[in-house]
Amino acid sequence: MVRRPSRGAVITQWVILALLAAAAVLLFLMAHENFARRHVSFNFSFLAWPANFDIPFHLISWSESDSYGRVIIVALLNTLLVSALAIVTGSVWGLLIGMMRLSRNWLVRNLALAYIEVVRNTPQLVQIVFVYAATVQLPPLRQSIAFAGGALLNNRGLYLPAFVIGDGMWWLPWLAVALLAAIPFLWRRRRGGRPIGAYSLLLVPAAMGLVASAVERMTFPELKGFNITGGVVVPPELVALWIGLSLYAAAFIGEIVRGSIEAVPKGQNEAAQSLGLSYAPRLFLVTLPQALRIMVPPLTSQYLNIIKTSSLGALIAFPELFQMVLGTVMQHSDRYVETLFIVGMVFLAINLVTSAFMNWYNRRAALVER
Repeated sequence: MVRRPSRGAVITQWVILALLAAAAVLLFLMAHENFARRHVSFNFSFLAWPANFDIPFHLISWSESDSYGRVIIVALLNTLLVSALAIVTGSVWGLLIGMMRLSRNWLVRNLALAYIEVVRNTPQLVQIVFVYAATVQLPPLRQSIAFAGGALLNNRGLYLPAFVIGDGMWWLPWLAVALLAAIPFLWRRRRGGRPIGAYSLLLVPAAMGLVASAVERMTFPELKGFNITGGVVVPPELVALWIGLSLYAAAFIGEIVRGSIEAVPKGQNEAAQSLGLSYAPRLFLVTLPQALRIMVPPLTSQYLNIIKTSSLGALIAFPELFQMVLGTVMQHSDRYVETLFIVGMVFLAINLVTSAFMNWYNRRAALVER
């Protein structure tokens, strides 16, 4: 039976909403008056101005004549890149740390505990700067470390082979990404009473075929003179920020994994053991699938923290959103309030989308009481 709120409770809620609205209007009027007194206008016309500066790392084409609006897009893509990389590697490393915490081996268990305690109790900024200092101590350009497959590593970054997309074929890789992203949504769908999850895996070779048809040639990094030509470079700032975010998040994710596994009823593990399953099948087929449903809500908070703390890349000169907009764009355009507003709204939008996706997955995977 659904209880309706009393009349007094309804009136109280409307009074609180009216007070909040009045406070918002008052703050807006005060801000407008202060802007008028200082002859400052609040607008975003500066986004069309030419930037006249270079961005050392960008995923899309960039030139100094591009606008401030394109700066935001370039910096946003850099933020999304390092956040996605840190979420993936932090989750994998955190899963391993969490399982190590439950190991019966004394050394393995305490090594994981020591890692968690050291990482959680030292500032994240110190860890990122430490990793960055280690990356810049790599060999110089002419003494690059060569890896199998043509990759080169030096103090300027990691140089990897690159695919060159043919003219007019740029949309095929994006279509391949869309096909791969559709697999989780199709996995549990049914058609004619039968699941089509197995058929959705056919999208994997289709995506690989699209990428192969879009590639015109492949370039490898080669040392020529005082520079390296060909391939694509991953700058040390990106590597340092990626590793720093991953290591820090893995410590918290490891404890989430440990607590979630321990929260699974022991009867589930005992039932699997009675069926003759060894430790690894019990863990990956029985315990972890149930623990995943428990760990999704706390994992959401950790993923949102990774996205927000990517702004620490500003202190090692990685061109992410905070550094480019609240640093370079703000200084060049002299638009303080507008740039603050843009950064806040962009991070809010990213986190809301991420939170919505994780909440959707949590509803699909949550345990249902019967």
